[in-house]
Amino acid sequence: MEWETVIGLEIHVQLATQSKIFSGAATAYGAPPNTQACAVDLAFPGVLPVLNEAAVRMAVKFGLAVNANVARRSVFARKNYFYPDLPKGYQISQYELPVVEHGTLEVQLGDNQSKTIGITRAHLEEDAGKSLHEDFHGLTGIDLNRAGTPLLEIVSEPDMRSAAEATAYMKKIHTLVRYLEISDGNMQEGSFRCDANVSVRPRGQATFGTRAEIKNLNSFRYIERAINHEIERQIALIEGGGTVIQETRLYDSAADETRPMRSKEQANDYRYFPDPDLLPVEISEDFIEQVRQTLPELPDEKRGRFVYEYGLTPYEAGVLTASRELADFFEATEKTSGGDAKLSANWVTGELLGALNKYGLDVTQSPVTAAMLGGMIRRIADNTISGKLAKQVFEAMWNGEGDADAVIAAKGLTQVTDTAAIEQVIDDVMQQNPEQLAAYRAGKDKLFGFFVGQVMKATQGKANPGQVNDILKKKLSG
Repeated sequence: MEWETVIGLEIHVQLATQSKIFSGAATAYGAPPNTQACAVDLAFPGVLPVLNEAAVRMAVKFGLAVNANVARRSVFARKNYFYPDLPKGYQISQYELPVVEHGTLEVQLGDNQSKTIGITRAHLEEDAGKSLHEDFHGLTGIDLNRAGTPLLEIVSEPDMRSAAEATAYMKKIHTLVRYLEISDGNMQEGSFRCDANVSVRPRGQATFGTRAEIKNLNSFRYIERAINHEIERQIALIEGGGTVIQETRLYDSAADETRPMRSKEQANDYRYFPDPDLLPVEISEDFIEQVRQTLPELPDEKRGRFVYEYGLTPYEAGVLTASRELADFFEATEKTSGGDAKLSANWVTGELLGALNKYGLDVTQSPVTAAMLGGMIRRIADNTISGKLAKQVFEAMWNGEGDADAVIAAKGLTQVTDTAAIEQVIDDVMQQNPEQLAAYRAGKDKLFGFFVGQVMKATQGKANPGQVNDILKKKLSG
C-alpha cells in the first residue's frame, strides 16, 4: 500500500522582551537557578498577573507578517495540569480566542518549487520552569527562572507531507521571527523549539490517520530525523497488523528513535477556562497600524529585490536572505565593492560562509567585516590582485593582518599586468621546455594548461590570468 504522511507543527517562540509576560522579572539567559523568579512567577498567594504590552506588540507584528487576522479581542485562559516545574498548577495561555488566526507562509522547496502552509493560530502563553536531573543523584531539581517567560506558540495547519517540507517551514518561521526581531531564535537556549504532529494514511484517503506528537525538537536536523523515524514506525506498525495510538513521544537523538512519553491529552483534559485575574485583551486599529509601520522588509520581499536589483539567481538570493544579518552584510559589501553585486555574492556565499561554518561563527562575529571584503573585491575588479591571490588576501584578513590594501602591500601580492614583463616570462618558460613546446605545436593542445601553470609558478601567481592566456596562445602558435 502507498502511504501519505500528514504533518502539523506547533512552534514555540520565546519573545525577546526584557521582562516576563505577567511580571517584571528578567528574562536574561544563564542566571543562577531561581534568581529570576518573582512572587508572581512562584504563584505566591495574593499576587496578580499584569500583561506585558511588548509581548502583545510582538505577537501582532508576527500576525501582520503572515497576513493573518489579528483579533481585536482575545482572552487568556488557564490550562490546568500538575507538574513539578509549574508552580501555579496551571499555565496561562490562550484557547478559544487567540491573538492571531488564519495566516499563511510560503516556503521554498527543491527544484525551484514552493508551497503555501496555512497557519491556524498564534497565541500568547507563559513558559513553565525546568526540571534538572543531571546533578541530583536520583532526585530532580527545579529551576523556575523560565517560569513566566513569554512564548508565542505558532500552530500550523496539517499541510506538510514530508519531513523535508516540515523542516523548510520551521526554518522559514525561524528566519521570519529573527527578521521581525521578536526573538533571537536561539535553539541551544530554548528560545525556538517545536512539537511535531505526525500521522499516515493510505494515499487518496480523505480522513486523517491517528497522530502522534513528538515533543521538544530543538534542531532542524533532529526534526527531520524524528519525523522520518516516526513515519517509518507508524507504517510498519499498521502493516504489521497493529494500531497507532494517540500519544506524546520523545525523540532520542542518540538512538535515532522516538519512544512513548505519555498518552496524548485532549483539550478537555486541561479544563480550560478564562483566567479571572486577566481582562480580555482589546487591540485597537491604531495599535495595529503603529505595529504595521515597524515591519521591516520581509524575507520574501528582500529575496525578490535581490534578484531584480542585483541580478542574482533565486538560489543566491535565497542563501543571502536566509538571515537579516547576512543580507545586510552582503548589501554593505556590494556597496563598498563599488557595485559589483555578482562578485560580492560569490565571495559572501563562498569564501565567507565557508570560513564562518568552519569556525562555528555567526556572520555578526566575522573577523572580516563587510567593508574589508568589499575593499578586497574592489582590488579584484581593478586588477590589482587576481581571484587566486584574493584567497590569500582573504585568509590574511581573517587572521587579523589588516584590510586588503595593507595585506597586499605587506605581502607584495600586487598582480603583474605589464604585458612586456609577462611576455618575457612566457619566452623564458618556452625556452626551458622545448620538448613540451614541440609536442604542443604537433597537436597536443592539452599541454596549454602546463604552460599556464609554469608561467603562474614563475610569477608566484601574480600574473594576470587573462593576459597570460591571451599572450600564450599567440606565442605558442608560433
